[in-house]
Amino acid sequence: MTSARMIKALLLTAATAATLSACNRDKDKPAAPAPVPAATVAETPATAGAPFGYKSETPYATVELKLPQAVQTQPDLHVRLYADSVKDLKAFVEGAQADRTEAGGDQGMPAYESLITFDTPVETGKLFSLARSDYEFTGGAHGNTAYTGVLWDKAMKRPVAVSGLLKPGVALSSLDNLLCAAVNAEKKKRDPQAETVSLNPKDASGWSCPHAADTPVVLAPGTEPGKAGGLVFLVGPYQVGPYAEGAYQVPLPQAAIRSLLAPAYADEFAGSPVMPKAN
Repeated sequence: MTSARMIKALLLTAATAATLSACNRDKDKPAAPAPVPAATVAETPATAGAPFGYKSETPYATVELKLPQAVQTQPDLHVRLYADSVKDLKAFVEGAQADRTEAGGDQGMPAYESLITFDTPVETGKLFSLARSDYEFTGGAHGNTAYTGVLWDKAMKRPVAVSGLLKPGVALSSLDNLLCAAVNAEKKKRDPQAETVSLNPKDASGWSCPHAADTPVVLAPGTEPGKAGGLVFLVGPYQVGPYAEGAYQVPLPQAAIRSLLAPAYADEFAGSPVMPKAN
């Protein structure tokens, strides 16, 4: 074989070996993980400002936010509620994905669910309120619902605690006995044989009345236009009785609490509370 032919043969052999080596390296590489489907996100548009709704669906969780149209009269509150709620929902989705990562896969786990709903808006000259419910399902026999009240000073553009509605020096404990009596009245409406609960957590029933300081509260719609008929305390399931009893909306008429109200807010209340009919 001539020198030229030998050199050509050697070059061809080297090229072939390099190609085979590259192919083998490609085979040795681990397969790329399957891409995670992107979240499907939908927003309910508003004429101005923040949207009235938000929904996201992933393989891990379905989350949704619902806001009433009435909140658009309070743009600062609207923006705040939307931003905080969407932040909560995104954190919930991340938590759902983390649970599956920790479990090493779906392990037959259903998609989680979270629904934040703001409803029952009530507005007076100075105040605006909404009830917030948070439903979450993370597996198990049923989901769970928690309740929060939104009470907003329209002129000051800031939240108001129930203690802020009371005269200086009046303690929230002043409402405890009134709230406890109202809870028992609501329980008897549902079941005349229901056991009476008290503020003592060790009474015979095994349940106890909630304290006003620890219970979400909203304005009660009233019989007088532009006025609140009182306050409504939102008592969640399993707080004053078995889970099967469900949640309670416990009204305190303004006539019962008028002597406790601060002068700045006393005129926002009049008439009697008008409660929605139970389903």
